[in-house]
Amino acid sequence: MLEFVVSIVSGWPVWGLLVATFVVVYIENLVPPWPGDVLLVFMGTFVGMEVIGFWPALAVSTAGSFAGFASAYGLGRRYGEAIAQSPWVPFITPPLIVKVERLFDKYHGLIIVSNRFLAGTRAVISFTAGIVKLPLPRTMVYATISSLAWNYLLLKIGAHVGSRWREVDTYIATYGWVITGLVIIAAAVFFIRKRQRRTTGSAAE
Repeated sequence: MLEFVVSIVSGWPVWGLLVATFVVVYIENLVPPWPGDVLLVFMGTFVGMEVIGFWPALAVSTAGSFAGFASAYGLGRRYGEAIAQSPWVPFITPPLIVKVERLFDKYHGLIIVSNRFLAGTRAVISFTAGIVKLPLPRTMVYATISSLAWNYLLLKIGAHVGSRWREVDTYIATYGWVITGLVIIAAAVFFIRKRQRRTTGSAAE
């Protein structure tokens, strides 16, 4: 699928590449799994070849991330419970939503800011943000900061690696799952220690 998409966009004009950049990051928020990160690195190779400018590519990709997050947020806010119960959306389940809600309760905007840097949770986080009705303006500011930082990194990588962009696929996937695992471990340690403190406090009484 990845090679097919790349073969299509490679011969497009500048405006077509910018539209493709928007679409690549927009879809990722709604239809995981989607190789949006690797495709954005590929778009960065056109920056390296000076086919498209870095800042237009960054602006368009961030706009696509913003629109995708907002769309998922809107779907979650309006149809969240029904979608979570539907077998047609296997990557969004009630238990997963409960876990994300707990993360929101503990870390608030930090979860949104780190959203783009985590693998396998982007659509769920934006969707769940809509379900729990997080304040939209503040949530979208956090989402934009996250997207801007992540897209900047990927486009710079693409511009640097050039024709070797395929090699980035493995590294991005590994990075994403390692970071996600570390976040989960850190959260688990935090909750375990907090529970131990409560237990110790209760015993002392």
